[in-house]
Amino acid sequence: MSSPPKEEAVKPGNFLRTVIEHDLAAGTYTGRHFAGTPGDAAHHAAGPVDDAKIRTRFPPEPNGYLHVGHAKSIWLNFSLAAEYGGVCHLRFDDTNPEKEEQEYVDAIVEMVHWLGYDWQANGTGHLYYASNYFDFMYRAAEALVEAGHAYVDEQSADEMRANRGDFNTPGTPSPFRDRPPADNLARLREMRAGNHADGAMVLRAKIDLGHPNINLRDPTLYRIKRATHHNTGDTWCIYPMYTYAHPLEDALEGITHSICTLEFEDQRPFYDWVLERLAEAGLLAHPLPKQYEFARLNLSYIVTSKRKLRQMVEEGIVEGWDDPRLPTLVGMRRRGYTPESLRLLAERSGVSKAGGWIDYSSLDIALREDLDAKAPRAMAVLDPLKLVLTNWNDVIGKGQTLPCTAPAHPGQPERGLRHFTLGPEVWIEREDFMEEPLKGYHRLSPPRFDGQGKRIDGSIVRLKYGYVIQCTGLKKNFDGTVAEVQAKLIPDTRSGTPGADAVKTKGVLTWVAAHEALAAEVRLYDRLFTEAQPDAAGRDFKSCLNPDSKKVVSAWIEASLADAMPDAKFQFERHGYFVADREDSAPGMPVFNRTVTLRDSRAQK
Repeated sequence: MSSPPKEEAVKPGNFLRTVIEHDLAAGTYTGRHFAGTPGDAAHHAAGPVDDAKIRTRFPPEPNGYLHVGHAKSIWLNFSLAAEYGGVCHLRFDDTNPEKEEQEYVDAIVEMVHWLGYDWQANGTGHLYYASNYFDFMYRAAEALVEAGHAYVDEQSADEMRANRGDFNTPGTPSPFRDRPPADNLARLREMRAGNHADGAMVLRAKIDLGHPNINLRDPTLYRIKRATHHNTGDTWCIYPMYTYAHPLEDALEGITHSICTLEFEDQRPFYDWVLERLAEAGLLAHPLPKQYEFARLNLSYIVTSKRKLRQMVEEGIVEGWDDPRLPTLVGMRRRGYTPESLRLLAERSGVSKAGGWIDYSSLDIALREDLDAKAPRAMAVLDPLKLVLTNWNDVIGKGQTLPCTAPAHPGQPERGLRHFTLGPEVWIEREDFMEEPLKGYHRLSPPRFDGQGKRIDGSIVRLKYGYVIQCTGLKKNFDGTVAEVQAKLIPDTRSGTPGADAVKTKGVLTWVAAHEALAAEVRLYDRLFTEAQPDAAGRDFKSCLNPDSKKVVSAWIEASLADAMPDAKFQFERHGYFVADREDSAPGMPVFNRTVTLRDSRAQK
């Protein structure tokens, strides 16, 4: 019922698919009602039978930008809903007003859409805010107090922490734990009315202070916090804790399968406790949501902690949340990563209870697979060295240029040809010339004498899509660096003509003609960190920063790229995949970001 992108035809099995298929076969959620909007038991009972077979949700907290790890959760929730005839909700878990901002809300909506997902179903949008349920959450809290399942604790935070015990010691009851429900209700209403200072008291569930799962030792449900909320303003001075709010949100929205990462596994008993107590009170109806946990996506050579990402942004280590070196989705989009590659990585990484690390190269492999079929080709010279064709006037004619063509995509002839010209001066890569060539070097080298005084002719190579040439000499700058390479055209060797194969060559050079080359800034991005797990074992992640994670070069590119639109992706032949920067490119003044090289040079070492 959602409209996600098409996934791979063969879907590997995983335990979540097994759970859902079992529930569908058993009719676990058959016949439940959904009123079309979130609400309590009475609200949904008045509505029709839910035509969604399952309901899932992606519930980010709007306190930062989404990163690559979130992409897996998004893919998992939306794709499972689509696969099994369900609906996936986008819900903002905005119960912490101090850290949440509208900027993050807007960015999250944009990125979920960018990944290709939508929360519309049968003409109804399913985008929700936890803060819109604050009235019900408070009503539920009063019901828990009245039933003797919650109490107001006036101990200090330090006292509560000390009295909670540890894995070897049971907790010590608060002196306020056995206060009558009527007194607790009065205190709770005083909290709600703003009669007490921040931190003066909290509302706690009354469960089991000796439970081996410390999360069940009377966890906090509400705290006093005077803070302006991005959605509700100053309406509330008490706010629910996430672990209390989350199961209520799921129940109000009719979620069937609440899928989250493994760090919430220990919270599942409390999740179930809250829902069962409120079902007993008649506020929620069976069947209740069930929580299932999977191992999060751990990708090497990045950090995904929001605190550490924010630190890098605020300290100027990176150039904003959309810096192409960051694993934020806005940064990855700007780098040139595609939604398809992220979904492919998510599928291939599997869904299980077992954690583990995935090397970043796995994402690059998925990206290359996606871009290889999509990206049109172009030539670019990133480290330019001038090549002068000394016999141009004799072979081609003074003032003349030579039309050349190349496929827009070598594997897709239907995409047509791209057109450019060859002239007497071209730009080549500096690494394509070596004055004293090493053994096995098959690019340009000048005439020279070997150790026995025997003359060696200049090397012969082909200018791709053009002519075969032979190196004849060079010019140097005052400092001894090579300023210019000289070569002669070999007649009758033009690509695409009968004589093209008359002269055999081992080297083929990419190039851009000087007379029509377009100057461009090209940003060569690499991994931001030099260590696979930069923040492991308490290490200062900033000590692992890669000083070469960004290099900016002045390049020459095919003139056809002058009109490249922001986010347009290309394969620069021999160099890799590049994207026109969405922020800094301008007509006639393009800026390109390197997304990924054609192959992983690290794997070859």
